[in-house]
Amino acid sequence: MRKLSDELLIESYFKARELKLHPDFIGLIESEIHRRSLYNTIKIPS
Repeated sequence: MRKLSDELLIESYFKARELKLHPDFIGLIESEIHRRSLYNTIKIPS
């Protein structure tokens, strides 16, 4: 995931939620969003 651009990471997050992919996968994306401090740019449900 580290090779994805910030924009592509965020797009992937929304697409994964839209497609209702496995929660563990969505969690990995959320972790990377937090690692990059991008959580302020989108609203991640708790």
